[in-house]
Amino acid sequence: MNRTLRYLGYAAGDSANNLTFSMISAFLLIYYTDVAGISAATAGTLFLVVRVWGGISDLIAGRAVDKTNTRWGRFRPYLVIASIPLLVSFVALFSIPSSLGVGATVLWAYVTYGIFSLAYSFVNIPYGSLAAVMTQDPEVRARLSTVRSIAASVTILLIAVVVSPQISAGGDLQRTLTITTIIFAVVSYLFYVWTFSVAEEKVKRSSEQFGVADGLRMIRQNRPLLLLCGSALLYLTGMFAVQTVAVYYARDVLGNADLYIVMTIVQTLAMVGASTLVPKAVLTHGKKKVYVMFGLVAVAGAIGVLLAPASVPALGIFFYGVIGAGFGAVNNLIFAFQPDTVDFGEWKSGIRAEGASYSLLSFTRKVGQGIGGAAAAYTISLGGYVSDAAEQTDAAITSIKVAIGAVPAVVMVAAMLIMLVYPLTEKALSKVVADLNERRESPAP
Repeated sequence: MNRTLRYLGYAAGDSANNLTFSMISAFLLIYYTDVAGISAATAGTLFLVVRVWGGISDLIAGRAVDKTNTRWGRFRPYLVIASIPLLVSFVALFSIPSSLGVGATVLWAYVTYGIFSLAYSFVNIPYGSLAAVMTQDPEVRARLSTVRSIAASVTILLIAVVVSPQISAGGDLQRTLTITTIIFAVVSYLFYVWTFSVAEEKVKRSSEQFGVADGLRMIRQNRPLLLLCGSALLYLTGMFAVQTVAVYYARDVLGNADLYIVMTIVQTLAMVGASTLVPKAVLTHGKKKVYVMFGLVAVAGAIGVLLAPASVPALGIFFYGVIGAGFGAVNNLIFAFQPDTVDFGEWKSGIRAEGASYSLLSFTRKVGQGIGGAAAAYTISLGGYVSDAAEQTDAAITSIKVAIGAVPAVVMVAAMLIMLVYPLTEKALSKVVADLNERRESPAP
């Protein structure tokens, strides 16, 4: 099969993920507060509870996929089966009946988001685990990480272009969002089928089954994985604080919700540009140094957004793009680090568990997403944000800027400090892979 088509097919899976996940990240809070009538504080608690639940379901999914064995592989079948309940619950998330009372509305939100999170785990964990079984070549893994990051960025831009005008136009927002999510769901399923058809699972592992205790032992001995998870948790906290309030920043700070499209275009171009630089930068400097370099870029952008005067929207938009460049590259690198930790875990413990490894990383990412979304919602609630108000107070405006600027800057610094002690350099990884290959070629005793 043509290598380019394989890369594109693999990237299509992340586009499918982001048509649902990034739609939720960018617009679910404003849907809850301004359409469904749920308070920002209540929505913040919901985000925290459900996304932590999503992290727990990631661990369940990781164990399940590691025990799966079919003629199509261990991971690919989940993309076309588990995606069905995922996409149905996604549409239900943005389709809360207007006739429900406050309590029933909140219950609908919890149930639909909880089902979505469970189903997403059984799609995203297999998808994320694919990179570790498609190849063991670090350069190819970096390219796979790059194409999925670019696909995600382009998809986020598409979502902004389609949905932002609906937010600013008024009218029956409930109806238009339901129609939009149905269209996104259909396109997502087609993309999952494409990924299923091209992603070959080439890296073999022993057919020997391992128990939960064995998986936990592998995790305990896998210091690179634990450090990566800690850094990812902090990074995702910052990134999701930014994503959660970006549309508020455009509408209430800069004064025009349509500027969210411009912000997203600028950020997407910056993310794609930064992602294309990552493979070459990694070859020159190594993944760890490049992670820290782009982390500093994200911090600079966050401070810029915090301090940029609302009277000069172009400045705020520029720094929003700088945040995107930093966060986009860091996200790319996290996905490039993860397959390396699978190899290390097998080398250290004798257990190769792609699902368990990726599910632990995904668990910490989900917790970070929950904390980031909740932190953003709580921050604007404490600042006195009032849904549907013609004009927000100065305190509310400041709280939005704190959520999009100060919060990500602080947590990204902490994330970089953790990665400074990450031990699995390119040199160390090459020895690990060589040892593993020698073990596989040696006859069993």
